[in-house]
Amino acid sequence: MTSTTLSTFDAAGFDAFLDSREEPDWLIELRREAWRHADAMKWPERRHEEWIRTDIRTFQINKFSVPAVEHVDEAVGPAVSELHQLRAGVELAGSIETYDSRFLSESLDPALEKQGVVFGNLERICESHPELVRQHFQTLFDADYDKFAALHAAFFAGGQFLYVPRGVVIDRPIHIGSVLSDGGTDTTHTLIVLDEGAEATVLHESNSVSPGASGLHLGSVELIQKPGSHLRYVNLQEWGHKTYHFAHQKARVDRDAHLQWTIAAMGSLLTKVNQAVELVGPGATCQVNGVMFTEARQHIAYHTLQHHRAPSCRSDFLYKAAQQDKSRTVWRGMIKVDKDAQKTDGYQRNDNLVLSHHSRADSIPGLEIEADDVRCTHGSTTSKVDEEQIFYARCRGFTHEEATRMIVSGFFQQIFDRITIDSVREALGEAIARQVREYE
Repeated sequence: MTSTTLSTFDAAGFDAFLDSREEPDWLIELRREAWRHADAMKWPERRHEEWIRTDIRTFQINKFSVPAVEHVDEAVGPAVSELHQLRAGVELAGSIETYDSRFLSESLDPALEKQGVVFGNLERICESHPELVRQHFQTLFDADYDKFAALHAAFFAGGQFLYVPRGVVIDRPIHIGSVLSDGGTDTTHTLIVLDEGAEATVLHESNSVSPGASGLHLGSVELIQKPGSHLRYVNLQEWGHKTYHFAHQKARVDRDAHLQWTIAAMGSLLTKVNQAVELVGPGATCQVNGVMFTEARQHIAYHTLQHHRAPSCRSDFLYKAAQQDKSRTVWRGMIKVDKDAQKTDGYQRNDNLVLSHHSRADSIPGLEIEADDVRCTHGSTTSKVDEEQIFYARCRGFTHEEATRMIVSGFFQQIFDRITIDSVREALGEAIARQVREYE
């Protein structure tokens, strides 16, 4: 069906949203249950520990409409693709594009299709491969976590799905693009499943049509790795600076599997993301690389969890953040080790570079350990730009802005060195360099 009526996130809007869609009964029932829960929930309270540093009192969800089912002008496709940086000059194995949660295009190498790889529009694949989706969909995502999660479960649209069969190696990246119009809504759900011994690289970019665009993103990411699989997942977030960004992202890594997860958060007015990795099989490992760069009055908050549920697993989280103007970042990390997860090796660190007298960085690392044979370490640093370094560079002919840009690039170099994809390393470096201004 098609609809051009703009509905809001209320009971009437949910009914109109559901009426506009043609979906399997099991999915419709999931949506109905999620809406019942969302409707009964209150918004997170400021006094709650998780929200005490993130103020959403000015957020009004009914200023935004629920995703509509309607035709998108063909001219939009090429225009939004040009916004993406990670795919430039990269030979892709497949790609998918959405605009305001509306499906635009998808492609996959036919040779991979013959090997059983399934990739594309989640809503289409719910119909073509219902059992494959159903056995994995929302197995990591908790729709009852908070009101934002419940609303996503009720209103998700335009999602992406990737399944890589046992032993299949995708030797070129898969690209996922999500774009918001000015004032648009994105509720995409990303589900990636790697079977035993499978390998894949996924580049996921989130952009707005302009740097100053408003919008709303209520999203979720589920990464499921079976034993012996290897996944490199990159997420570059550059929503417009008037956009609200709420997301729940979780990975489950099984025996001897490895996950490298790289996150760059540069856009939005306000971001609140819960990111978790569960290590559920012996020998599972993960490396998470996080970059946050804020300016103006941006507020970006990441709450991370490294959950060791099995013995002999390793997790390594490194987040680096730089703050300009009157912006603020919040990083709250936790390493949780279950009683049976002996021989755990867990590491987390958050470093901050404050580039303004008015910006702020909150860093709260934590440990919750029930096992007794573990090695878990955490750390946090916050510092300003060293004026002696600025002076040294200016004595050698650099301007104050050029010197600051070099220092900031050097601060993030440790993250860049951990990234194994050349195009990602270059794109992140260029994105950061564009935003650096003179130190105040």
